[in-house]
Amino acid sequence: MVDVGAAEAGLKDVAVRVASEAAELARRARDAMVAGEPVQVETKSTATDVVTAVDRAVEQLVRDRLAELRPGDHVLGEEAGGSSGDGVTWVVDPIDGTVNFLYGVPLFAVSLAAQVGGVSVAGAVVEPVSGRCWTAVRGSGAWLDGRRLSVSSPSRLDLSLVGTGFAYSAQRRARQAQFVAGLLTRVRDVRRAGVASLDLCAVAAGWLDGYVEHGLNRWDWAVGALVAEEAGAVVSLPGEDGALGTDATFAAAPSIAEALHAAAVECGAKDV
Repeated sequence: MVDVGAAEAGLKDVAVRVASEAAELARRARDAMVAGEPVQVETKSTATDVVTAVDRAVEQLVRDRLAELRPGDHVLGEEAGGSSGDGVTWVVDPIDGTVNFLYGVPLFAVSLAAQVGGVSVAGAVVEPVSGRCWTAVRGSGAWLDGRRLSVSSPSRLDLSLVGTGFAYSAQRRARQAQFVAGLLTRVRDVRRAGVASLDLCAVAAGWLDGYVEHGLNRWDWAVGALVAEEAGAVVSLPGEDGALGTDATFAAAPSIAEALHAAAVECGAKDV
């Protein structure tokens, strides 16, 4: 466990402040888009992997504000890149759920984590439309708008609600579909919101009992996984559990974590 002492709370406060300002920019942009203003859209890895001018503007705001509040810290962002370094590295997903944003779906988020040595120690996920703010500090718990979070405690896997997500590659989506088809026979149901950070936060709140997804990047899980862990979830990150595959993210309530892990393995998670 990384221990940065009392500084953790200060890092969380910076994350909340900057992510909230960024979320306000994203909210205004969405309002304008819904009102008919066009948004510049480009593609990245595939034709379905999109980035908007709003993604870039939000990330730039985060970078500018961090340069003022935390000069000398490193920043790693989805759109402008960067790298980790000594001390604190801020990991930002300016709009997690860009496709939702582009379609006018009000479910997307700004995610900002402070990491030390590659480990998340504090962060915030802010939802621009609802205004909800999810926060966590390593060793001090997870919170939603001032309410402390605690995971659910389902008695059986077949009574559990599980979240997942899909990649942009058609070939990998086919493998993920096969994996989820198997999982559907073992759980209550499966949800797919399209926002990894909020799926992980949903586990923390007990809105989901578990979550498994392959192919996430650091900015996708940097805050959400910390929120889930601090709320009591069993969490493994990409590269930590070969049985689930090299790039699987897993979070589950302790009462069904072992059973969900076993089911995921049986359903071919390693081959996704």
